[in-house]
Amino acid sequence: MDTMFTLNQCHHQSFNSTITTSGSSSRSSTEHHTTHHHHQPPQQCFFMEEDNLSSSSSIHPYYSPNQFPSHDNNNFHHHLISTSPPPQLKSHAFSQDVVREFSDSLSPNCWSRELLSEAARALADNNSSRLQQLMWMLNELSSPYGEIDSKLSFYFLQALFARMTESGNSTYRTLSSASAKTCTFESTRNLLLKFQEVSPWTTFGHVASNSAIMDAFNGETKLHIVDFSNTYCTQWPNLLEAIATRTDDTPHLRLTVVTTTGSNGTETVMQEIGNRMEKFARLMGVPFKFHVVHHSGDLSYFNLNQLDTKTDECIAINFNGTLRSVSYDRRDYLLSMFRNINPKVLTIVEEEADMDVGTDGVKFLKGFEECLRWFRVYFEALDDSFPKTSNERLMLEREAGRAVMDVVGRRPECSVERRETAERWWRRMRGSGFDGVVISEEGCDDVRALLRRYKEGWSVLQPEMGAGIFLMRRDTPVVWASAWKPV
Repeated sequence: MDTMFTLNQCHHQSFNSTITTSGSSSRSSTEHHTTHHHHQPPQQCFFMEEDNLSSSSSIHPYYSPNQFPSHDNNNFHHHLISTSPPPQLKSHAFSQDVVREFSDSLSPNCWSRELLSEAARALADNNSSRLQQLMWMLNELSSPYGEIDSKLSFYFLQALFARMTESGNSTYRTLSSASAKTCTFESTRNLLLKFQEVSPWTTFGHVASNSAIMDAFNGETKLHIVDFSNTYCTQWPNLLEAIATRTDDTPHLRLTVVTTTGSNGTETVMQEIGNRMEKFARLMGVPFKFHVVHHSGDLSYFNLNQLDTKTDECIAINFNGTLRSVSYDRRDYLLSMFRNINPKVLTIVEEEADMDVGTDGVKFLKGFEECLRWFRVYFEALDDSFPKTSNERLMLEREAGRAVMDVVGRRPECSVERRETAERWWRRMRGSGFDGVVISEEGCDDVRALLRRYKEGWSVLQPEMGAGIFLMRRDTPVVWASAWKPV
């Protein structure tokens, strides 16, 4: 067992609770989708004991066929719908044609894809009449507590409505603010730990990145890791253990964590994490310094002087789920900026999707359908990992719902969730002066050993371009981890 985590003698228990919707309120999720863990058994963590989670109400627009909102109306009409889609749509004069069109042809397992794609096509074509009818039908079938199709319909319908009424920015801020009010360090920690316990979605990147970093640090005596990933440092205890067991002299390690979250209490949280990291480093016998740098706004405007790098340090830069928040037109600049630091290795972990949703027409429709495909994969992965009534699953789905709102409901220049494929990142990295570093066979073995701790259906694949490795779920790449060095 990871000694760092035994310091607090934490033992995790399942705290699933049944979700009911008979009342007038529901629950919303916490903010952190991309928090991560290391490759030791996921239930071990230095965050101590768990508490029950709580959250606030979610937002669901109700579309009345007779009072459908116009493009100038940004108001939401709220209405609690049933926990599962009705077996048969209620006919309404406003939408009889669309009911007849789809009622007999929809697949019981993926009806949301057809209906949502048709709604997106109607929006792209400015066909307001058909869009209103499809939205009415989707609203009848949507629920955040139903099956996967009902949930996807719920969140994508919200985003389409926001895009139609040009209220995406304000709606996203409302959803984020509502979650932040109930999001605490404890609830975020509990969510992180439970996700790592049941799924390799986040732990995969930790193991692959740590392997590349340890290979780059081989023989070095002064190490400096710059961590851009709001993961509460769950990646680093395992790496500290690996450093402590090296056969040569134990090197000095400096860890600089750059936080980009605007949540209240971040300084206090990071101070507590720093204290625990320092305590663990002392236990491992590793000379260690911990430093936090707070940054707000786009990372491409980050001041490199804040890192206080030294000429005699071996530097590793770790981006874990962070680059997606950088504006498209600033990503190449950011990579070139960090190339100038001349790191020994730069690691990237990103989810494998192309969420370049355009502003209108064919580009919007293509991006919308890719988003729908990818979030279905994610929701299915959650469905495989969590019980139906899991509190944590509900919160992760709501967090994904905010990402849908960001990508579909907001304009591209405002988005902070726009993922890119490994191929596009590969081109960016090569153009910014980096060459790919092969993840060692030992590192791949570590990842495979990690996957064996979870349910079947997960595997590892090395892409044809040779850079990094994919986490595969049932033959679909979902997360990409890679390592790079300056040319």
